[in-house]
Amino acid sequence: MSGSPTEQITFEVVKSRRRTADIVMERDGRILVRTPEDLSSQQIQEIVDAKRHWIYRNLAEWRDLNATRVLREYRNGEGFLYLGRSYRLLLVTEQEAALVLTGGRFCLRRDIADKGSIAAAKDAFRDYYLANGMKRISPRVEYFAPKVGVAPTGLDVREIGYRWASCSPTGHLSFHWKCMMAPPTIIDYIVVHELCHFHHLDHSEAFWNEVDKVIPEYRERKEWLRKNGAAMDI
Repeated sequence: MSGSPTEQITFEVVKSRRRTADIVMERDGRILVRTPEDLSSQQIQEIVDAKRHWIYRNLAEWRDLNATRVLREYRNGEGFLYLGRSYRLLLVTEQEAALVLTGGRFCLRRDIADKGSIAAAKDAFRDYYLANGMKRISPRVEYFAPKVGVAPTGLDVREIGYRWASCSPTGHLSFHWKCMMAPPTIIDYIVVHELCHFHHLDHSEAFWNEVDKVIPEYRERKEWLRKNGAAMDI
């Protein structure tokens, strides 16, 4: 995709108590312009115009990455991600839980798959990731928070749209259940990334310096997430 200088760019504006403005692309391809509360519409448009070529380039990359998105089927042998590994699906008849990971396989009750409802099978996987998310992510937050020098007020794992994580004004952290599909090193990066936003709400050089203090390899992990995030889905 090669955008012309006059082509219209659609974007959403999110104003908050930040000091500087930045532009981010969400996992669904939306462009978010995050700005201080006192910026005018004209100033925001000028920021977008200045980053026009960056936006075009990233939209093109997003389309290329999502062109290879895997459409999974709920049948024997299909692969599903958990903590960076792909586990084959096995449909079983005698199992109390809807879904368990055992013997190197995801075992899904056959009656759920036989209903013909993809939603029911997806719910089983989502519930599994939700149930195990707190067990995995909470200890990592407790480990990294002192290293970053912050103290979150709470934590949950849930559906948060197209963000990997978010932080409320009161210091409550939320992580997307899809984080559980990523390798542990990537989960650590997401945790540290969000914790460092306690110091800097933007993605300025000062923010990345904070991330670098804790994870010097953050650039590689950030790039891995950019390239592989689209595949982390059910």
